[in-house]
Amino acid sequence: MLVYTHDDCLLKDNGFNHPERKERIISILSSIEQIKDFKINFKKAPLAETKIISLVHPKNHIEKIFSNIPKTGLIGVEKEPYADTMLCPNSKKAILRSCGAGIAAADDLMTNNERVFCAVRPPGHHAESEKAMGFCFVNNVAVTAKYLQNKYKVNKLAIIDFDVHHGNGTQEIFYNDDTVAYGSSHEFPLFPGTGLEEEIGKGNIFNAPLKSGIKGKEFLKIFENKILKPIDKFKPEVILISAGFDAHFRDPLANINLVSEDFFQITKSIVDLANIHSKGRIISFLEGGYDLLALSESIKEHLFALRV
Repeated sequence: MLVYTHDDCLLKDNGFNHPERKERIISILSSIEQIKDFKINFKKAPLAETKIISLVHPKNHIEKIFSNIPKTGLIGVEKEPYADTMLCPNSKKAILRSCGAGIAAADDLMTNNERVFCAVRPPGHHAESEKAMGFCFVNNVAVTAKYLQNKYKVNKLAIIDFDVHHGNGTQEIFYNDDTVAYGSSHEFPLFPGTGLEEEIGKGNIFNAPLKSGIKGKEFLKIFENKILKPIDKFKPEVILISAGFDAHFRDPLANINLVSEDFFQITKSIVDLANIHSKGRIISFLEGGYDLLALSESIKEHLFALRV
């Protein structure tokens, strides 16, 4: 198994007491390094090229984000009081490494059939085609999906998102694209306020809004029925995962009560689907997850299931 990451992802600063912080990556990498049961190879994420990012985000939109990067201090890209998606002097390389990890992972997946986890930040699934928000600037999973379709002629691809927040950006990007299935389980109501079951795109969008307080057994039942069954019918050639670990009971930003071991079962159910339809081909991307202990435990469960 491969893990892509880069020290540039540690340099992205969001200010004092911000939940999306460098310690998330530090905690994850420390936890992964403790795994002795199977071999994990680390690779440095390359910088994504603008021409590949522009498969999803218009070039002028990306250039505008980068032109707003301050020489010192922090700048929020949203209007007050929601300015929590911050640009700092080191933002550009972190954004490009996070996206570049997925692109490089796609090459590894298709040439060596090796599963990959991208331990990167900033995350991506809230980034819409022309709007940065929710700590996200470039939609890493969406760019990788488009890259796979363009370079490797992947006809049907699925993105499964178990972050506790709905991936509004991924949904917006593929809402009218029936070559990509998007399935999301998420607490509702909760930021960003999207992800109703009625939002179905061209029949390729599968949302499973969850009530506050549910636990693993109920979660897994809903996940199976609302996400996995329709994607099973879709028969994707590759599966990408938006892996957020903020549905954990310890997470400060949500109210779903999963435990770390639940992420093994969630991931294993995706792996089983990939083994049937996708030649086992999976790339997983870190999205949310803001409690460091929950992250360090859950990531181990995620990778143990991914290796199967």
